[in-house]
Amino acid sequence: MPIIEDREELREILKRSRTVAVVGISPEEFRPSHFVSETVKRRGFKIYLINPEHEGKEILGEKVLGSLRDVPEKIEILNVFRRPEAVYALAEEAREVGFETFWLQPGTENPEVIEALDREGRVVVPGLCIKTCCMLLLRD
Repeated sequence: MPIIEDREELREILKRSRTVAVVGISPEEFRPSHFVSETVKRRGFKIYLINPEHEGKEILGEKVLGSLRDVPEKIEILNVFRRPEAVYALAEEAREVGFETFWLQPGTENPEVIEALDREGRVVVPGLCIKTCCMLLLRD
């Protein structure tokens, strides 16, 4: 089933994925996009940080990219930190560049986009924190 909420399926996604594109990264350490991405990076994932407002700057030791089109390799997990109304345009761009899993952080869910991606047979994780999933499901 393309909408993933099952613990074992989430674990498998995290175990087989190595690249995470974070859309909506913030340089502010107290923002969820920042501290969640920091944990994901510490867990061994290669992260690409996307935010056109901060393009070219460095956050978490990584150069911020302006668009998904700038990611130089296959996006395995697209981790979303955007308002629900912005997710439709993001999904369009993601379809163009390709991705394996569309991961919507809590508060970013757009029901229409989730339904559309599900109908297309795409893998969607709606409303779960990737940091929490990494900490709970990837224990050594």
